[in-house]
Amino acid sequence: MSLTEFLAAQAPQIAALRRDLHAHPELCFEEVRTADVVARQLTEWGIAVHRGLGKTGVVGTLHGRDGGASGRALGLRADMDALPMQEFNTFAHASRHAGKMHACGHDGHTAMLLAAAQYLAAHRDSFEGTVHLIFQLAEEGGGGAREMVQ
Repeated sequence: MSLTEFLAAQAPQIAALRRDLHAHPELCFEEVRTADVVARQLTEWGIAVHRGLGKTGVVGTLHGRDGGASGRALGLRADMDALPMQEFNTFAHASRHAGKMHACGHDGHTAMLLAAAQYLAAHRDSFEGTVHLIFQLAEEGGGGAREMVQ
C-alpha cells in the first residue's frame, strides 16, 4: 500500500483525532489530556513513549529495520498547546473550554505527526535508523522546547 493510499485510508481516524483535540484545548504546561491522547496512540502502534519532558512533553522513539544500529536519527516535531482565546465557532468540535482555543492549528500539527507516526510504525521495515516523534508543550510563549531539552 502506497503512502497516499495508507493516509487516505486513515484520514477519517486522523480527522476525528484532530477534532477531539480541537474540542479539548489546553494552554501552556497544561497539556495533560493531549499528552495522554498522544501517548496512548503511540503505544497502540508499538512506539516507545517517553513522557513528562518539560512537564507534559512526549517523545515517541521508533527504530527501523536495523533496530537503530545505523546510528542515523531524525526528529519530527509538533506543538500541542492552545491559545487563551474564546472560540466563537459553532461546529460540533468547537472548544468546550471557555477562554481556550486551538487558533494556531496545533491540534492539526499534533494529528499530522500522529499520522506520520502511524505510517512509520506500520512500515518500520522500510527504513534504517531511528525516528524521534517530538510532541512539544508550551510553544506559545512558554518556552516548551527549552523545558524539554533541560
